Formats: sequence, structure tokens, C-alpha cells
Amino acid sequence: MHVTSPVRTPLVTGGKTYADVTEDICKQVEGKPTKEWKAAFTLSFVVLLYGTCCVFWTWWEGLGVWGLNKTVGWAWDITNFVWWVGIGHAGTLISAILLLFRQKWRTSINRAAEAMTIFAVLCAASFIVMHMGRPWLAYWALPLPNTFGSLWVNFNSPLVWDVFAISTYFSVSCLFWYVGLVPDLATIRDRAQNKVSKYIYGTLSLGWNGSAKTWARYEYISLILAGLSTPLVLSVHTIVSMDFATSVIPGWHTTIFPPYFVAGAIFSGFAMVQNLMLVTRVVYKLEDYITHEHIEMMNKIITLTGSIVGVAYLTEFFMAWYSGVEFESYAFINRATGPYWWAYWAMMTCNVISPQLFWSRHIRRSVTWTFFISVIVNIGMWFERFVIIVTSLHRDYVPSSWAMFYPTMFDIGDYIFSFGFFFTCFFLFSKYLPVINMAEVKAVIKSTSEKLPIKVSGVSKADRLASPAYKKDAE
Repeated sequence: MHVTSPVRTPLVTGGKTYADVTEDICKQVEGKPTKEWKAAFTLSFVVLLYGTCCVFWTWWEGLGVWGLNKTVGWAWDITNFVWWVGIGHAGTLISAILLLFRQKWRTSINRAAEAMTIFAVLCAASFIVMHMGRPWLAYWALPLPNTFGSLWVNFNSPLVWDVFAISTYFSVSCLFWYVGLVPDLATIRDRAQNKVSKYIYGTLSLGWNGSAKTWARYEYISLILAGLSTPLVLSVHTIVSMDFATSVIPGWHTTIFPPYFVAGAIFSGFAMVQNLMLVTRVVYKLEDYITHEHIEMMNKIITLTGSIVGVAYLTEFFMAWYSGVEFESYAFINRATGPYWWAYWAMMTCNVISPQLFWSRHIRRSVTWTFFISVIVNIGMWFERFVIIVTSLHRDYVPSSWAMFYPTMFDIGDYIFSFGFFFTCFFLFSKYLPVINMAEVKAVIKSTSEKLPIKVSGVSKADRLASPAYKKDAE
């Protein structure tokens, strides 16, 4: 008897047809909000309100409400900024680079990862605006001609490079995310039961008609945007690292920062994607689309980037010793054994040791273990930024300038604001827009499903418009 073995583990389980994909994804958008969604959204919105009050008071009173002092001028604000920018890296990596490499396992997770990128970059930008003290003058950071004479931004400053890099990254990410939404918005438009929904989704779908020419243009623009986005993955966090690397402060003045920061950003970004997708998987019952294969592939990337970060930590210590500069040596010894030793060892435990558990296939494919370790990784990556920034500043060259940083309720409250904003946006996105890219899942379903969707009858007009593969079968 001839037996055919599958080439790879299926990425779509349950023997889904094209109609099943449409129904499973659209019902979250078309139906009424569930009790779980209402509870989660209410909690995140309450957190956002509290954080907004803290941000308002910060702007009203000034940055003196933070725990900054004469020695530690950067602390939680810049720590949170770098952490949120890092979170936003996984979305572009999954969408752009994996698209260029034709990795089919990206199709079920790229939509939510792209949305996560946009919300995370907005959270990061909020800390830059907070740190300005006078947010109504934020436009001064832009290279715009003005009425103040020949006043221009300092193009030699990496802080100005941040403005260019992050604004470009945000713009391209938004465009990439929206273009990917268009075919699915057309599907929802054709299924809409009331005029308001049909008008809104019809407007957003930009007149999509599912023709061969429309699909060809869609694929062209996707590849172009992927090509533009790929260097941004490397450039954005490289430029963020130069905020520190171009200084002469011991612990910051190092050329390893650019690759080290990029690896750490991808590391923390994938951990956040895991957290969001595992929750979405359970709440919306999408286990057939976000499978153990997706979880395992992302955990492999977390293991790789976590190992790179671990090597970077050891390289920093080696270079501090090899350089023969006593200030560099002291800065790193002080990190590990000084007053903030607990933060350093929390960073090492969370970022270097915990991801090594993923070498076990059982743990790598476990939903519970994956969620737990992903949370640990993001805690560790926050501590990494805290260690780099605060422990390098709190011990100056002169002992009389030594000081400890203690966060106030407003440091913490402004951080809480970013979480409230992030999750409020994500919950709104997951309710009113398809959280999984239906068109791309349908395009790969024949080669990645447990059972080929042979049946073509009884499929709606929306499916025909949103699936070129179906159109080919029908012919």
C-alpha cells in the first residue's frame, strides 16, 4: 500500500476550507463583543485613565515629579522608550523579512505583529514627548524652516537621528499593515449586514474587486514595502543604540551596542508577540490557525537572539577588562556587584538562562511554558535597559556626585499609561479588524493544511474575491 507522508507539520489544522477561514476570522469582527473582551478592554481602559492622569500631572508640574537627580538625568523614561521600540521590532521582522524569504508560517501571526509594532512605537514616542517637558514644542525636533532665524536641529545628534528613524519606521509600518488589510476589509464589506458597516469597510477597502490586476498590484506593493521595511529593522534600533554609544560615559562608549541592541529588540519583540498571540489564540478560539508549529518557530528565534544577547553581555565584560581602562572595568564590576546588583542578575537570569529552556522540544511547544518564559524575557529586557542607563550614570567620576535613583509614583504611573494605551489599542484592533490575515492564510492553506480544501461549492462571493487560489480551483 502506498502511503504519502506530509512534507512538513501542518500550519493550519482541522481540515479548514476557504469558507471556514472566512467564517472563523470574520465572526470576531461581525459578532457582539464577548464578556471576556469587555472585561479585558474595561481593565485596560481604566489603566489608561489612571496613566493619563499621571502624564497630565507630569506635564503640569514638570519633570521634577520624576525621581531624577543631578547625576541620573536619564532613568525610567529612556528605559521605557528603548524597551517599547524593541517591542515593535518583531512585527516588521515577521512581516517583511519572512515575507521576502517566503516563510509560510508567518501568515497567521503577521497581522497582529504588525499592529503590535504600530502601538509599541506610539508608546515609545510618548516617552520622548514626556521627556521634553514642554510637549507643545515637540515640533522643534523636526528639521523644519521656522521664524526663529537660522535655528535648525543639530544633525550631528543621535537624538535627531531617532526622530528620522522612528518616524520613517512608523510610517512604513502603518502603510504595510494597512495594505495587508485591504483584501480582508473587502471580505467584511461583502458580508456586512447593515449599511453603516458596509459603508465604513467599503471605504477602507479602497474599491477592492479581487481581479487579477488588483491582486498583482497588491503583491507588488507588498514586496516593495517589505524591501523598504527590512533595512529599518536593523537601522532603527541601531540608531537608538547610538544615543548611548556616541557618548564618552563608561559603560556606554562601545561599538558592540548596534548589533547587541538589534538582537535584544528582536528578542523582546518576539516574546511580546508570543504573549499577545497566545491570549488571542485562546480568547478567539483560533487554535487551528495559531498552532504549536507557529509557537515553536517563534521560540527558536527567541532562543537564537537570547543567546546572541548573552554573548554580548560576556563580550562587554571582556572588552572592559581587555581595554585596560579602569573606569570601564569599574562600570561593569559595579553593575554586577554594586548597589544595583539585583537588577543586573535579574537581567542575566531572565535574558540568558530562561530562554535556554527552549532547547527542550516539550517546553518549546508548550503553551503554558511559552507564555511564562515570554513574560520573563520581557521583564529581563526591561531590566537590561535599566541596567545600561542607570548603573552607568549613578556612579560618576567624582564620588561626591554619586547618587541613587529611586522612582516616584509618577515614573511608575507614566509607565502604566503606556501599558493602558497599548492594550486598549490592541483590544480595539482585535475586535473591529481581522486579527489574522485571511487572504494570506487561504493562499497557503493547500500546502499547509491537514486536509486539502477540495470542496468549492457553497463559498460566498467574499471568498472568491479574497482568495486567488479559490479562483484558480473554480476555473
